Amino acid sequence: MAISEILASIDLEIAQLQQARALLTGGAAPVAKRKAGRPKKAASAAKKAAVAPPAAKPAKKKRKLSPEGRKRIAEAVKRRWAAQKAAAAK
Repeated sequence: MAISEILASIDLEIAQLQQARALLTGGAAPVAKRKAGRPKKAASAAKKAAVAPPAAKPAKKKRKLSPEGRKRIAEAVKRRWAAQKAAAAK
């Protein structure tokens, strides 16, 4: 028996079991589940239109880094890179 035949028979059994379940529960056939991944642009736009816009938040003040602070960070990064390079050389 080829793999495609096995898969086809499994799919047939699944369909039969779903029909039997629908008959027993008295409901309609199960609804297809949503696909994984990011929703389409139109669907997300419609969702956003239905939601009320949030209240405007006050703008946060932008932090400024002093030249001394920037120099300290640059030196710390260089020390870190040197330590990683020394560890890789061992």
